[in-house]
Amino acid sequence: MAPYRGGFRALSWAGQFLGHKRPAWRCASCRTATGTIPPRRYVTTTSEKVSKKPYYVTTPIFYVNAAPHVGHFYTMVIADILKRWQVLLGNKNAQLLTGTDEHGMKIQQAALAAGMDTQAFCDMNCKTFEALAKAANIDNDHFIRTTDPAHKEAVQYFWEILNHRGYIYTSKHEGWYSVSDETFYPPTQVQNSLDPSTGRKRMVSTETGKEVEWSSETNYHFRLSAFQDRLLEFYSSTDFIAPGNYKTDIVKSVSSGLSDLSISRPVERLTWGIPVPGDETQTIYVWLDALVNYLTRAGYPFVPGQESRLGWPADVHVVGKDIVRFHCVYWPAFLMALDLPLPRRVLVHGHWTMNREKMSKSTGNVVNPFFAIDRFGVDTMRFFLAYQGGLVGDADYDNSFIIRDYKKMLQWGIGNLAHRTIGCAKGKLRSYIQDAAADKLPPATPADQEHQSLLEHTPGKVAEQMEKLNPRAALQDIMTIIERTNKYFHAAEPWSNPAESQRVLYNVAESLRISGILLQPFMPSKSNELLDILRVDSADPSKRSFPAATFGRDPDYGEDVKKSVLFPPLIIEE
Repeated sequence: MAPYRGGFRALSWAGQFLGHKRPAWRCASCRTATGTIPPRRYVTTTSEKVSKKPYYVTTPIFYVNAAPHVGHFYTMVIADILKRWQVLLGNKNAQLLTGTDEHGMKIQQAALAAGMDTQAFCDMNCKTFEALAKAANIDNDHFIRTTDPAHKEAVQYFWEILNHRGYIYTSKHEGWYSVSDETFYPPTQVQNSLDPSTGRKRMVSTETGKEVEWSSETNYHFRLSAFQDRLLEFYSSTDFIAPGNYKTDIVKSVSSGLSDLSISRPVERLTWGIPVPGDETQTIYVWLDALVNYLTRAGYPFVPGQESRLGWPADVHVVGKDIVRFHCVYWPAFLMALDLPLPRRVLVHGHWTMNREKMSKSTGNVVNPFFAIDRFGVDTMRFFLAYQGGLVGDADYDNSFIIRDYKKMLQWGIGNLAHRTIGCAKGKLRSYIQDAAADKLPPATPADQEHQSLLEHTPGKVAEQMEKLNPRAALQDIMTIIERTNKYFHAAEPWSNPAESQRVLYNVAESLRISGILLQPFMPSKSNELLDILRVDSADPSKRSFPAATFGRDPDYGEDVKKSVLFPPLIIEE
C-alpha cells in the first residue's frame, strides 16, 4: 500500500473491489500455509432452505471493565420479557442475544490497572455477565463476545465494504475525547465542572457527565454527515425509537447537523481492539466494532437470499438512554451505507437512581444484582424491575420499595388470592369449572358480568401494550386483574356461602389462570408454579399459551387442587 504523506497509511480496498478482486487482507486463522486466501466462508450453504425469519431481540453488549450492576440486570430482563412474550404468542423460534463488549480504551486501562493480561481480564469478567444472565433466568439463545474470531472477521468485512463504497477517508481530528464514553464530543457538548471528591476543575460531557480530555490525532472518518436527510426521513416515516420522547431528542439533534465520525484510533493510544484492515497502525473504533455484533450473530456476511435466516433485521434493540445516539444515529447510518435492512425498533429505557441520584461506584450507591437476587428471589426482582422501571424517565431503587411491592402485589395479592380461593372451594373447584363449561352455573349478577368483562378485555390490552414495546404498562394491566379480583372476591364474600358462590369462585379461578399465563414472560418460575397449583396441564403447551388466556377457554384444570404458599413471607436480614 502507498504510504500516507503524514506517515499514515491510506486504504485502497475500493479499487480492489471495483476490479472484482478479493481483498488482500485475511485474519491469520483463515490463511493457508502457502499464504493464499481461501474463499470467504459463510454460516450456511445456499442449498439450505430459508425458514421464516425469527423474531430477534438484543440487549446491548456490556463492557467488561467493571462488574455488572442493576442497570445491566434491568436491560436483560426487559429484553427477556420481549423474547418470552413472542414465545407465548407462538413464535417458538424467537431469538435473544446478549453478550459482552471487550475492546476499547476502558478495557485496556482496566486490565492495566488490575495488572492482568487484557484477554485474561476479559475472560474473567465476561463470566460475571454470563453468570448474571443465568441468575436472572434470561432465556438468551446466544452470548456473544467481541473477542470471538467470527466477530472480528465480520467487523473487518463490514469496514471493507464501507470503504469500498467511499464512506471512509483519513483526516486529522481534534476534539474533546471521553475515555469512559469512548467517544469524541464537540465543544457545544462539553462544559467546565468541579469534581466533588477532589475539588479539581475538569471538562466533562454535558450528556453523560464523564470527564473529557483534548485530543488531536489523524485517523479514519465515516461520512456520517451524508446521511442527515436520510435519517430524518427514516425517523419521520417510522416508529423506530420508543418511547417517543427519545425520538424527539434524536430528531432535534440530527436536524441541527451531523459531523463526520472518527472511526479509528492510533495504535499508539489504543492497542486493544480490531485492527483496521490493511493498516495495523490504526484500531477500529470500539462503537463501530460493538454495533456490528448484532449482525455477527445474524450470520453476516449474508448468503444471498438468506439474509433473514438467523433473524436480521433485528426486531428490537433494547438500550439504555445513554447509548441512544450510537444505536439511533450511528448504527442506522452505517447500515444505510451498506444498503442493509435497518432494525425495526429501538426500545430505550431510563436509568435506575438511588435517592434520586445517579448510581455511581465512586459514591458507593450501586446495587449488586447478585445480592438482590439472593435476597429477594429472581422472580421478585424481575417483577419489581419491570413494574417500577422507567422507560420514559428514570426510576428510583430502594429495598423498601421491593418489600412493599412484594407484600402488596405478590404475597397479599396473587398468593393470598390463590390460597383463599382454593380454601373456599373446599375441593369442589373442578366441579365449578365443569359446570361453567356446561353452562350450569348460577345466573350472573351485575358484579359477575363486570368482572367477566374485565377478564375478556385485559389480555387484548396487554398484547397491545407489548406491541407498543411497553412491558411496564402491560404488567400493570395484568396486576389490575389481581387488584380488582381481590376487591370482587372480598365484596362477594364466597366464604360465607360457597354453595351459592360457584360463579364467583369460577371467575376468581379464571382470573388466576389468565393472570398466570400472562405473567409467564415476567415471572417465569412463579407464574408456572401458580399454573401448577391450579393444575393447568403443563404437558400441553397450548394450555399455557396466549390464546389460552381467554375467559372460559380451558375446561380441564382444577382437578385436586390444594392450598399452597406461593409467596412466603420475606425473611430480611438487616
